[in-house]
This record gives sequence, structure tokens and C-alpha cells, in this order.
Amino acid sequence: MAKWKDKSEFKACVHEYATRMNIEVRSLALRPMKNKWASCSTDGNLNFNKDLLDIDKELGKYVIVHELLHFNVPNHGKLWKSLMTAYLGDYEKIELKLKKIVKSQSNVQVNKNSGKSIKKNLQKQMNRN
Repeated sequence: MAKWKDKSEFKACVHEYATRMNIEVRSLALRPMKNKWASCSTDGNLNFNKDLLDIDKELGKYVIVHELLHFNVPNHGKLWKSLMTAYLGDYEKIELKLKKIVKSQSNVQVNKNSGKSIKKNLQKQMNRN
């Protein structure tokens, strides 16, 4: 599993894909997010869940491309799927891995006293794949 070195490497990847896709990113942030991997606005603002730094780059690239495509394609229809394939190849396989992580997160009760965290659970799930 190849992980991100740091947030600057992740951000560089976002800008690289944005350039390839001819998309202007006005602001880019990594922050804690409870229910999403990422969000974007029509103003060119991108927010990514900081937990993406702790999972496989392949999954992070899926989220990056997914969000960037929403600047031009607002839904997940045929065009969006075609573009995902063009940029990532068999994106559906990557999507399934990401869904497994989300499912494992929802099955884990996070207890402050137990020391468990989403980050640790993500790492465990990725090591199983």
C-alpha cells in the first residue's frame, strides 16, 4: 500500500489532476470531516477529509478525480462514469475498496476511552486489502 508522504504531496496531486482536467482550483484544504471524503463548490473551493492522508494513494486519487469532475459534471451519469474511466481506468474496483472502508467505519463504535479512532480503523482495513 502506497501512502501519501504528507499533505503537500496530496495537494500537489490535486493540482496535477486539476491541470490535466483544465479546472481552476481557487482554494484547497484538508480538514476533519465526519461524513464525507470531500466536497467542492462552484466557486472552485475543494475540501478533502484529512483521513485520506492515511489510506492508499490509489483511493485518494479516486476521491480527487471524483471531486474535480463535479466542477464540470454535477451528477454520476454516463459522462461522469466515462471520464472516471478515462482518468483512472477500472475506477469501480477502487470505488468498492473505498466503500468497504466506509462500511467498516460505520460498524465500529468509536469510544474515546478505548483509544480507537477512524484513522486506526482505516489503516487496519487497508492492510487487509
